[in-house]
Amino acid sequence: MTSSPAVELLAIPGLPVVAPGDDLAALIAAAMETSSRRPRAGDVVVVAQKIVSKAEDRFVDLATVTPSEEAQRLATEVGKDPRIVEVVLSESTRVVRSRPNLMIMEHRLGMVMANAGVDHSNVTPAGGPDQLLLLPRDPDASAARLRDALTARFQVDLAVVISDSFGRAWRRGTVGVAIGSAGLPALVDMRGKPDLFGRTLEVTVVGFGDEIAAAAGLVMGQADEGQPVVLVRGLRWSAPVLPASELIRPSAEDLFR
Repeated sequence: MTSSPAVELLAIPGLPVVAPGDDLAALIAAAMETSSRRPRAGDVVVVAQKIVSKAEDRFVDLATVTPSEEAQRLATEVGKDPRIVEVVLSESTRVVRSRPNLMIMEHRLGMVMANAGVDHSNVTPAGGPDQLLLLPRDPDASAARLRDALTARFQVDLAVVISDSFGRAWRRGTVGVAIGSAGLPALVDMRGKPDLFGRTLEVTVVGFGDEIAAAAGLVMGQADEGQPVVLVRGLRWSAPVLPASELIRPSAEDLFR
């Protein structure tokens, strides 16, 4: 990773509501062309997880869910619909912490997050079926498919980050993080490099993918903004490409497990 003297964050307007089976790359490309924001070599396209999951039909209809005894017990503890708790459990490997109205789960992909990423907001319009939305099965693979399609469409080498909003254990508020990426180093190991005064860095490892996702969140928004795709321009890097899965701390390094 090298310093970037100026970085632009360009929201891509005009994206339609995404539905299962949609060609998401084609929708993004069309919106880029209509808004005269075609990507250039080195750009990063940040895509909100929610529209990736919708295109991949990661919906669960609550009417089809039968809660288990474990889900009913946990639902009583946290005060949630047992069917929602059942879906959360199905996406999880363990309950990290729980209290009324909160479940912190270890997702099957290793991420520790509220409700295992299962979403109930901005999923279906009022009056429609009561549905939940799950994370993509393999966010890095989803990012790679989008990158391949957009690179072929525009004939430029670009990168893709799939972002989601996470809370942090020691800080209030949510912030964008990279749950999938392709074409860039999601993690940059700076150890062994000199600092400003020539001292050798010993512990610095940069979550480059998370930094990009958080920056894109400034224009992407969290509610009804309707801007789920952001073009990040001006970044520079020289580290090896690593997927977002590398951002997940291995259990052996988790001091709080």
